[in-house]
Amino acid sequence: METSKEMLCNSIMHFEHQLWMGELAFWKDELKFFKNRLSEIVTRWTNKEVLAQLEHYQNEFILHGGVIEDLQETIEEHENRIAAQSKMSRELMDIQLAKRHMEFRDRLETQRHIYAELKKDFFKFLENYR
Repeated sequence: METSKEMLCNSIMHFEHQLWMGELAFWKDELKFFKNRLSEIVTRWTNKEVLAQLEHYQNEFILHGGVIEDLQETIEEHENRIAAQSKMSRELMDIQLAKRHMEFRDRLETQRHIYAELKKDFFKFLENYR
């Protein structure tokens, strides 16, 4: 019975990883779109305030791209740990692995909030400086 609990826990973590990787891939695609919008806008504006805002968003998008890559690497590392645990056919669930997963879930939720705020601010900017 404990083995099925372990597999269930591992399968749930794996499933969440797949969902998160899809979400992160979507964010990456959005960032490409946002960077393209910045490139279009910079050719139409010479106002220093607007250019400063464009630079701010460019920096934010670069930073967020790095965060996405870090999150993806962390998920891949966690997936490797799950795979290693499954190969060893361990009877007991790895409490540390589950704890890390829960911490990562919180980290990703925080990042969702940060990214949503960035997008909201960028869309407000776009309304004024298309």
